[in-house]
Amino acid sequence: MSELDEAWAAALSEAERRAKLAGRSDIAEYLSLKNSNDLLRKAGVEWLLAEFTSLAADANRAGASIQISKQEGHRFKIGASTMVGHLLTFTNGVRTLYVEAGWPRVPRDGVVRGGGLACANIRHLGIRQASEELLLTKSHNGTPVWKSLKHPSLHESHMRRHIAILLDQHR
Repeated sequence: MSELDEAWAAALSEAERRAKLAGRSDIAEYLSLKNSNDLLRKAGVEWLLAEFTSLAADANRAGASIQISKQEGHRFKIGASTMVGHLLTFTNGVRTLYVEAGWPRVPRDGVVRGGGLACANIRHLGIRQASEELLLTKSHNGTPVWKSLKHPSLHESHMRRHIAILLDQHR
């Protein structure tokens, strides 16, 4: 968690505490929900990025030569909204795989459509049909789950397929 994220979390906690003391349970409940959703967003995004990084590392240990870079504070569009988060770039020769994940941070960024918590793109440079858009939602038990238009939920096998496409081993 960055220093800015820590400061934001502390400010939200303090605002929630003050709202409770002032008898503003409506504001306290909203801030509690926002804090809870932010934790789910962070966990979901961190899981997605860690899984892709781990799969690329496994491929490298098996003889691949995937180059990995990470950018924080990355902004990307989903429809009319702007997501702010992370970009992982995986390069293997002339092939490139981008994994970008985040959520709107301020009102002018827009919203996550479909009642989701965060969005992600898995994009293959030059192979548009292999790319997919993801939506982070809460499962029935309250845990974060990534969904896409192609799959009801994202599984490791789907992520392995994206790495295989990067390595040109998807046939």
